[in-house]
Amino acid sequence: MIFIYIVLGILLALTLLAFILPKQYFVEKSIVIHTSVSNVFNNVANLEKYKEWNPWQKTDPNAGHTITGTPKTIGHQYSWNGKKVGEGSLIIKQIEENKSVSFDLQFIKPWSALALDSWKFETIDADQCKVTWSNKGDLPNPMARLMGPMIKNQLNKQFLQGLDNLKNLSEK
Repeated sequence: MIFIYIVLGILLALTLLAFILPKQYFVEKSIVIHTSVSNVFNNVANLEKYKEWNPWQKTDPNAGHTITGTPKTIGHQYSWNGKKVGEGSLIIKQIEENKSVSFDLQFIKPWSALALDSWKFETIDADQCKVTWSNKGDLPNPMARLMGPMIKNQLNKQFLQGLDNLKNLSEK
């Protein structure tokens, strides 16, 4: 009987915690890359380059993908489908040449979710730029809120790796 009370207490505590945790997450990382803003901008806003630097897509090299639309224009889209990465798409929502690009990031499987993936590009000098990558999304239900800290931790690691990969690609 004590075991049942302990289990119920843990479940109640987790439920209360889920309602206290934030309903959204936000992650942002920056890096200085030693090349022109236009070079880095092209590596992000042309989704033909996405698999070359994005660490999340590299976790499932056998995943299928489809790229549609014109690079560096609203509506340019990268869709994927794989065992590890699930199914989803990344679509350019807003773009300002060599300054910013925002994507709608939609996950379809294994869970449905929508996030905003944003990039800012700042010229430091002719051969250096600062790149800032951010992502925000909702944690709409108690289970998602409980997973929020883990999601942020994973995204922080992926962003650092992705920015490092982007730096290596762009500085070649």
